[in-house]
Amino acid sequence: MNFPLYIARRYLLASKSHNIINIISLISVLAVMIVTAALVIVLSVFNGFAKLSVSLINTFNPDLVLAPKKGKSFKTNELNISRIKHIKGVQYITEVIEEDALMKYQDRQSRVTIKGVSEEFARMCGMDTMMVSGHFILEDGNLNFVILGAEIADNLGVNLNDYNTPITVFVARKDASFSNVFDNAINTATIFPSGIFSIQIDYDAKYAILPLRFAREILGYGDELTSLQIGLEKNQDQETVQKEVQKTAGNRFRVKNRFQQEEVLYKIFRTEKWAVIMILAFILLIATFNIVGSLSMLILEKKKDIAVLQALGASQALVRRIFLFEGMLISLSGAIAGLIIGAVICWVQIRFGLVRLGDANSTFVVNTYPVHMMPMDFIIIFVIVMVTGIFAAWYPVYNIRKIGVTMMRSE
Repeated sequence: MNFPLYIARRYLLASKSHNIINIISLISVLAVMIVTAALVIVLSVFNGFAKLSVSLINTFNPDLVLAPKKGKSFKTNELNISRIKHIKGVQYITEVIEEDALMKYQDRQSRVTIKGVSEEFARMCGMDTMMVSGHFILEDGNLNFVILGAEIADNLGVNLNDYNTPITVFVARKDASFSNVFDNAINTATIFPSGIFSIQIDYDAKYAILPLRFAREILGYGDELTSLQIGLEKNQDQETVQKEVQKTAGNRFRVKNRFQQEEVLYKIFRTEKWAVIMILAFILLIATFNIVGSLSMLILEKKKDIAVLQALGASQALVRRIFLFEGMLISLSGAIAGLIIGAVICWVQIRFGLVRLGDANSTFVVNTYPVHMMPMDFIIIFVIVMVTGIFAAWYPVYNIRKIGVTMMRSE
């Protein structure tokens, strides 16, 4: 049996001669427990929002994007698209043309990025689940339609039920120069809106999705594209397929996976998460000052016990380990209780969705706070709590020698 641990456990559970010490010890455990539970809940909610944002973005972004390293566009004969289609794991290939444009509806205007897509886009993406109004229709025979981001639609004041007022699209001609007069430098065309989507503010305020044939016509593109979007079959090794596509495309092209397409966003998520951890860890550090007070008062109460142990031959290291274990037990009790309580609260939110985002008529993508628990978070939180608890216990434990010497001399 570990003698210092045994004594520390008895000290923790046994009643003290001064009731205030019991109260402070209980407060110490509760403080660690509450902060630990808060860490679990806050990080799980943060994970939930991050997972939701990524899932929404992935609805719009494909598994892989192939684009030229230099320039904005490339000709289809520069790339063996047919060979890429036959790479194992590739399920869809969408031809894409993206360009900045200006849209005008009645007397209102909005700067947008028009995204012309081929018909495979509807089968590859999950945009139909992101529609907040209208329908996901880009073509109907010879008619072309545009699907607007929610912010763009709001800026333009678009009415989907108005079949008499189209949207006018303005784009700069490829061969335009500063010497051209304005009318000759701009191409215009009209198109009717068929739906409105909402993914994330950055996308909702940027993109207008329309047919590839319309984009080619207004931009004056022949067989040119700005990128290829590639959808993979389920359970495919993305890295393997990406390398094969890159090998087939050659060095003139760059192939990006979903992480590389939104690398900055993913880095922001990681940075923000660690910032949250550091802030709550600082709060935990403040909460563990209760451990310093609890141990200090316990050491003062157990001065006779310390003197007796020293008289029986106990070393300073052994006595210190007793009270260090005492502080660790306080942290361990609070950590385990906090992890359990935090996990239970998160599970209840996942299962029943008690905390809601607005009322039943709100326009949020989800109605309740998203929560996602990650095992690694629990490990990180447990380590932070225990390390903080050990540092908090070290200061009063370090002064035991002075207390012991004073007691021995007074005897």
